[in-house]
Amino acid sequence: MSESPQKLAVALKYEKPNAPRVTAIGRGELAQRIIDTAAEHGVPLSDNPALAEALSQLELEQEIPENLYRAVAEVLTYILRVSGRLR
Repeated sequence: MSESPQKLAVALKYEKPNAPRVTAIGRGELAQRIIDTAAEHGVPLSDNPALAEALSQLELEQEIPENLYRAVAEVLTYILRVSGRLR
């Protein structure tokens, strides 16, 4: 019997003019704490396991590489729409 994959969470921070950077990475219990903290502070969440896995390979405070710009831009657009900051 195989175990289900551990939950993974990655937090990003975006401040213009720089690229978004990774501010937290966690698996399992730590991932749940990241998710809970975001929810408590009204931070919109996006569920994208493949992108989270790619971002989890980066170092904390590292800006995302160019090859992930499009995927992260899609997530940021979604978050801005959900939060009402983009129509």
